[in-house]
This record gives sequence, structure tokens and C-alpha cells, in this order.
Amino acid sequence: MIFVTGATGFVGRGLCTYLGSRIPIRIAVRDIAASSWPSGVQVVQGSISANQQWAEALAGVSVVVHCAGRAHVMVEASRDPLSEFRQVNVDGTLCLARQAADAGVRRFIFLSSIKALGENTLRGKPFTAEHSPRPDGPHAVSKLEAEQALRALSKETGMEVVIIRPPLAYGPGVKANFLAMMRWVWSGVPLPFGGVTENRRSLVFLDNLVDLIVTCVDHPAAANQTFLVSDDEDLSTAELLRRMAAALGRPARLIPVPVGLITLGAKLIGRPGIAQRLCGSLQVDIGKTEALLGWTPPISVDEGLRRTAEHWLTTERLRDAA
Repeated sequence: MIFVTGATGFVGRGLCTYLGSRIPIRIAVRDIAASSWPSGVQVVQGSISANQQWAEALAGVSVVVHCAGRAHVMVEASRDPLSEFRQVNVDGTLCLARQAADAGVRRFIFLSSIKALGENTLRGKPFTAEHSPRPDGPHAVSKLEAEQALRALSKETGMEVVIIRPPLAYGPGVKANFLAMMRWVWSGVPLPFGGVTENRRSLVFLDNLVDLIVTCVDHPAAANQTFLVSDDEDLSTAELLRRMAAALGRPARLIPVPVGLITLGAKLIGRPGIAQRLCGSLQVDIGKTEALLGWTPPISVDEGLRRTAEHWLTTERLRDAA
């Protein structure tokens, strides 16, 4: 039996949709009445916290895939954000993992974040799985601390731990910044990113990420390893927008504004992070993942963008028709 947390999230739902059509799985959700699931999916109620009792949910489970966590908060209201992130991403994760080890779970797969290594890379010098971590911000710090706690628990109990650090994931149903970019392109408004051609960013299509998670469920070489994942093709912001436009069937209206002006404009409006995400680089090297697991992403960037765009366009049309 495989137990999945975060089943209502973007990655968790994609994973459960794939697994639930093939094998019986058990999932944890905060509100059982909020979602409907296929008959092959057993649903239990639970939240990721330091005092949640998981014994019943973990009975008969051999593998836990832990997708749940406190993610980036667009408007942070807490005076101590790191404490808020730690309560879920560190304390809640370790609570679940300790009980999993006590229940005899063989393998614990933790969905971390590439941000545990840092926010940016120099072009041509991607992060590797062995890169020295330099997390920036409470979310990234909490993810790295959870990784460290899980490795210590593995040494203490013998439960295998697998850590996966994805970059930005996209696919049908994606939200936040990626959805905003699609809406920009679809609107036809000229975008000032035609000159952002020297940066490189790694992305991962949802189905590729799910495929790697499934590979790690039972691959013997995955035990106690940390893996990076991507579509294995890094794009500049300008190239991403051009390919996104092609997937949407729209022209790419890109104005070649100098990167320095974009950076200055972002600082003037108090949003320097936007310029970093749009103009900076964040590349990952998946060589270890390919070598140890014999894994390569089954779906290309262009096909991933096409499926994402097709789903969004269909959803938008249905919403407009309602």
C-alpha cells in the first residue's frame, strides 16, 4: 500500500490520479467531504502537524509519498514566517516520518524543493544533487531542515528516505506565476521580455515529476538518495514565452527591453524578486537521476506546454460558457 499526503495539491493530485487508476492507494486530506475520489483510493482525514496521529492511516503501508507542506505564501501575515513554515514542513513532516518508521514503512519519499539549494545559479553552472545548500527565505530553509531531519531519522531507524527537489512544476491546472504568464501571452499585450535571452531556467512538467516519483517508489538504487528533476531542456524567459505562445496558438509579442531596466523597474515598485525570477537563471543538472535510476523525462517541454495550454483553454471556455 502507498500512502500519499498533499493529495489535493497540484503535484499530489497528479500523482494520485496516476496511481489510483493502477493500484490501491491511501491518501490524507484535511477535509474528506471537499473532494471526490475514484473507488481505488482510500481517504483518511489528517493534517500535517506535530501532534497528528497517523497509526491507523499507516497500517499496512510500505511506501509514503509526502507531497504536503506549507508552500510559498504570496501575502505573509505572520510576524515569524520561518516558525510557521517549520511547524508544517519540519515538525509535521518529522511527526509523520517517525510514525511511519514505527509502523514498519519501508521507504519515505519527500517532495522538497530546488530552492533548498538556492534561488539562482550562474549560467552554465547548474545545481547538482551534491551542491552545497544556500537556501534563501523561510520556505527554502524549512525544506532543507526537513531533509536533514529525515536523513537523521533514516540513520536512526533504517527506514529508507528518498528526497526529490523539483524546480517550478507546470501542467494542466497550474496556478500562480505560470498561469499568470499564460494569461499575459493569451491577452496579446506586448511583454518587455524579448531581451531576456541569456538566462536559463529549468522547469518540470507535472507528468515528468510524477513519473520520477513513481520510479522512486520501488527502484532499489533510489534508497537514501537525493534527486533533482527537470524536463532536461533549460529555456530563457524569452524562449519560454515564445514556446508558450506557440502552444496557445498566439503570436509572441515580445519587446526587447534591457534586463537592467526590468530590474530597476522591479526595484522601484518594491518587487525585486519578480525581476530575479524572470531574468535570473535557475538550472538543475539531472545527471545523477539519469545515471542511478536510468530515468529520463518521458515528455518534452513543447508537449508539456501544449497539454498545459490545451487544458487551460478548455477550462476557460467552459467557465465562459457557464
